[in-house]
Amino acid sequence: MPPSAEWPHAPSSGAADTKEIEAQRRAIRENARRVLRESGVAEILQRLNRQALQGRGWFEEYDSGVLFKWGTSVTRRHIWIDVQGDLLRFRLKPHIRCSETVPACDGEYHSFTPKTWAIPGVVLREVDRNYQKPVAETSED
Repeated sequence: MPPSAEWPHAPSSGAADTKEIEAQRRAIRENARRVLRESGVAEILQRLNRQALQGRGWFEEYDSGVLFKWGTSVTRRHIWIDVQGDLLRFRLKPHIRCSETVPACDGEYHSFTPKTWAIPGVVLREVDRNYQKPVAETSED
């Protein structure tokens, strides 16, 4: 039995499928850039890096978001921002759900809809909260 018959979601090796996958990834990246720009978080993170960290932070871009890192191998910290559709999500340390209505909290992410990005200062407060109490990276180096 061919693999596609065993598992209907098995990728085939055709060039058309590769182009389709790349087109999907490109669409996800373009959407993430749009959301990061429109929400203002991209500018806030760049300003934070320039002003507070004197340019010592760096960005790792992914298809659906960005990881902003700073610190040394011992003190490395990060802010992880993920985009799903129009939803801007800040990754957190696992915790009990927050009781506030903005941002929406599921215990793993603080999420902002386009409607909540528009509230003056709400994204800035979230970036500041994540900068003041960042997630520490495990030392695997």
